Amino acid sequence: MFNLFRSIIISDRDFMSEFTSVDDEEILRFIEGAKPKIYVVGTGGSGSNTVNRLATLGIEGATLIAMNTDAPHLIKTRAERKLLLGKKVTKGLGAGSDIKVGEEAAMESKDEIKHMLSDANLVFMTCGLGGGTGTGSISTIAHEAKENGALTVAIVTLPFSSEGRTRMHNALEGLSKLKKMCDTVIIIHNDKLLSVAPDLPLNMAFRVSDEVLSSATKGIVEMVTKPGMVNIDFADLRMVLKDSGYAVIGSGEGMATSTQSNRALIALENAIKSPMLDADMATAKKALINIIGGESLTLREAETIFQEVASRISSDALIKWGARIDDEMAKDSIRIMLVVSGVEFPEYTDTNIKKEIKNLEKVELDDMF
Repeated sequence: MFNLFRSIIISDRDFMSEFTSVDDEEILRFIEGAKPKIYVVGTGGSGSNTVNRLATLGIEGATLIAMNTDAPHLIKTRAERKLLLGKKVTKGLGAGSDIKVGEEAAMESKDEIKHMLSDANLVFMTCGLGGGTGTGSISTIAHEAKENGALTVAIVTLPFSSEGRTRMHNALEGLSKLKKMCDTVIIIHNDKLLSVAPDLPLNMAFRVSDEVLSSATKGIVEMVTKPGMVNIDFADLRMVLKDSGYAVIGSGEGMATSTQSNRALIALENAIKSPMLDADMATAKKALINIIGGESLTLREAETIFQEVASRISSDALIKWGARIDDEMAKDSIRIMLVVSGVEFPEYTDTNIKKEIKNLEKVELDDMF
């Protein structure tokens, strides 16, 4: 099939090289000023680790912010902006896994949080739910960002079972508060990640969790900030993630081989089978598809992916998609990131979270006697 994407790229480059206008400089200044202000806030130990990872990977078009109650950890974090939470409450010594302390620290610093995010259009927040600082502070960060008018998206992990009941109890309490403050909460189950490699040592398992958090955040941010042949803009992202409740993400890659030529569907199946995308897609109310390929990516392949996603979710669901050529990708490869929002997690309704918290409290009490 004739490669429509490639022909558009060539014609665009030729046009830009041959035509200039005296008004271009003013238009470029306007474009620069109109870019959405995107912040990625990592809070607590896990969130700060995600920020470190993103600094290493590089993330286009977003400002990295680290917030923590642990001053020594914060000073080592690679972020463009930093905020030591609760200087009076914790004295820079951390929250000691106590979510109440984390919450008090965030409340002490809420004016600083609000000021730091005052010009934000989109705020991604990330933490490992279950810890003291991240769990205690992330809802306050979300509240202050939303008060400023920003679209708020939390990408959080739930703890490994091996971390114990108390940490899961804390995580569920934090999740219950967070979902009331955020436009969208993306949940990553650490135990599901282990299903891919169940025999990983614990320290490696935590690294995998950090890697997934950072890759998910980078992928969604760069849907908007990296231009494509079919663009996903901030308005598209807002439509899919505004007031959307829970969301899940999946990513997958497909490559044409001598025995399998349908790389588009292979990539989509790999995204859907991703351990991160563990909700029933049929319950989704909105979807966002980002398709990235080498120079051989075709419009027909993009349309195939769109139609296949449409067939798997509600017939009246909103679907936005974009496509981008990446010259650094292998020629025969396609990569897909899929975000589906408005999905139902029966176990994480308010009622069921309260039941599970009570069950965990009962088990903890029984263990004391």
